[in-house]
Amino acid sequence: MQSKHTSKLARLAAALAIGLGAHAAMAQESLRPEVGKPLQAAQELIKSGKYREALAKVRDADNVGGKNGNESLMVERMRIAAASGAGDMDTAAKSFETINASGKVAGADKLRMIESIAGGYYRSKEYAKAQQWYQRYFKEGGTNGANRGLMIQTQYLSGDFAGAAKELTGEIQAAEKSGATPPEDRINLLMNAAIKQNDIAGETFALERLVIYYPKKEYWVALLNRLQRKPGFSDRLALDTYRLSLATGSMSAGNDYSEMAQLALQAGTPFEAKQVVDKGFAAGVLGTGAEAERHKRLRDLVTKRLDESKKTAAEDEKQAVAAKDGNDLVAIGLNLVYSGDKAHGVQLMQQGIAKGGLKRPEDAKLHLAIAQLVAGDNAKAQATLKTVSGADGTGDMARLWSLFARRSKLS
Repeated sequence: MQSKHTSKLARLAAALAIGLGAHAAMAQESLRPEVGKPLQAAQELIKSGKYREALAKVRDADNVGGKNGNESLMVERMRIAAASGAGDMDTAAKSFETINASGKVAGADKLRMIESIAGGYYRSKEYAKAQQWYQRYFKEGGTNGANRGLMIQTQYLSGDFAGAAKELTGEIQAAEKSGATPPEDRINLLMNAAIKQNDIAGETFALERLVIYYPKKEYWVALLNRLQRKPGFSDRLALDTYRLSLATGSMSAGNDYSEMAQLALQAGTPFEAKQVVDKGFAAGVLGTGAEAERHKRLRDLVTKRLDESKKTAAEDEKQAVAAKDGNDLVAIGLNLVYSGDKAHGVQLMQQGIAKGGLKRPEDAKLHLAIAQLVAGDNAKAQATLKTVSGADGTGDMARLWSLFARRSKLS
């Protein structure tokens, strides 16, 4: 069975042959029978897909002595069509250069020939040559988008990863600028080209586009793993990383659920810890297997801490309001958001940030944005995330939350 690309090449060869017949009919100088007959036979053979036999007929025509300029031109044109179909691309390329030097080939015909030669080299897996001819196609004014895709593919396959990445980046950015969604396979090809060059920035650019346009679990896992491996990324942000992992549906391991719950307790958000444990049990990753008893003890601890928090909630908030700094207000406010008292919780967090004296102001803004997302205020969350900076990973974490916020809304 013919591949899609092979079938296209066959159609191109046939189109070239048909065009040649029309060209010959209109030529001012008629072809002598000893030249015209084998060329006509070659044309019919090309239409039937018998390219090797067609090449033999072209050679018969070429062996005729005393050919005039038009006859020689027609021989080379037919040779391109036959050689392209037969996969003899060096012969086709040589004939094209002969015709091109004559100055007697129209622009549309020239592009068709170049496209056929480029496609033939691609089919023959001579990717470096295919790349050169596809580039030539566009230099000559070609506009076929499919050919641009093939040109980039040949760059990648021939080892020109930098060239492929440059073209793909431009292609993706152009799609975004026009409001279109870049194709997933093109973004993945860019990511692979970046990986081949150990281009961290390029790989991150591609992964970020994947989670924006195709927010699959595996893409978020890869992006979060890359962030955590980044030099200088603070362990302090582990809970925020887990939060994003849970929000994007990319958390699956029982150990991740249990560790996140414990970190939430340490951070003073027992309501969040309760949600995490409940989701872990509901997903069947907590409460089963060898760690089942430990998971149950964790659930009991979370319940205990939550009850204690409820009993002292009013007094804790009163003391936080009276405190000189806003640290407790931020923590209490985030816990209230997870409890369901979203508006009041966000208000307390904003009050705490405004009061100042914060140990980690950038963390506080990041947590406010997360709270705003949980509260359903996506626009305000994105505005807050834009204000978050920090070279220890806080700014990077805010960027990933912003990517999530562009496509999703927490309930």
